[in-house]
Amino acid sequence: EICQALATVKVTVNGQDILEAAEGNGPVSALDAALRKALMNFYPMIAEFQLRDYKVRILDGGSGTSAKTRVLVESSNGHQRWTTVGVSTNIIDASYQAVVEGLEYGLLLKQQENPVSVLT
Repeated sequence: EICQALATVKVTVNGQDILEAAEGNGPVSALDAALRKALMNFYPMIAEFQLRDYKVRILDGGSGTSAKTRVLVESSNGHQRWTTVGVSTNIIDASYQAVVEGLEYGLLLKQQENPVSVLT
């Protein structure tokens, strides 16, 4: 039996606090699912984004378990790929940074594809 991980996130979007929880087949999968659940009503285009690759590297191996961890996340929208990074002594925090940056960068790419004209 596969043990499911559970993640809970609290984010503020446009002044509104949103608390969501989700399960995944690991902590990063659960974290990604909870973030998407919290943000989907505000940014429905994130449904197009996929986490394609996840890599972890220890930056200062001599520090043992207190070493800084670098997490690289590769994301895709189906026709473009981008890589984001998170760094922390806490692997979950580093993963969170990289996943959030991936979603934000994907939204920026989407905004560049469909710029909103501002009338003055």
